[in-house]
Amino acid sequence: MTDRSPLLHFDDLAVGDRHRSASVTISHDQITAFAAEFDPQPFHLDDDAARATLFGGLAASGWHTAALTMKLIVTSGMPFAGGYIGAGVQLDWPRPVRPGDTLHVESEVIELIPSKSKPDRGIVVVRNETKNERDEVVQVQTAKLVVPRRVAPG
Repeated sequence: MTDRSPLLHFDDLAVGDRHRSASVTISHDQITAFAAEFDPQPFHLDDDAARATLFGGLAASGWHTAALTMKLIVTSGMPFAGGYIGAGVQLDWPRPVRPGDTLHVESEVIELIPSKSKPDRGIVVVRNETKNERDEVVQVQTAKLVVPRRVAPG
């Protein structure tokens, strides 16, 4: 986590709180390098092979999109006290990321669940939409995060 402040505790949050991250542009070389190491499928590695697939051209791995999303969230997203500690996640990739796309993340708190067994924390459910420069959603991540309270109730 960066030294952005103030850090947000569970008690600071409300359903509906929103935040927009910084942006990052993804290059052709970044797409193929990530794919070569972590998801070596033809539609992530080779322009000609990718044109013959349902993608119709080179597309970033969904896992690459997820990694870029995580970096944006950690470096310029909601600054949760204690960092981004995941307790579960759902990922959807409604459209591919292409070379030259510029991505940002729009986050919204959709649920707050105080812990019954650990009063020093709660679960914050955040919907993160990763969007390209055309404001098209390329990834939806619904994350359950463990966030500390400022002061445990009781």
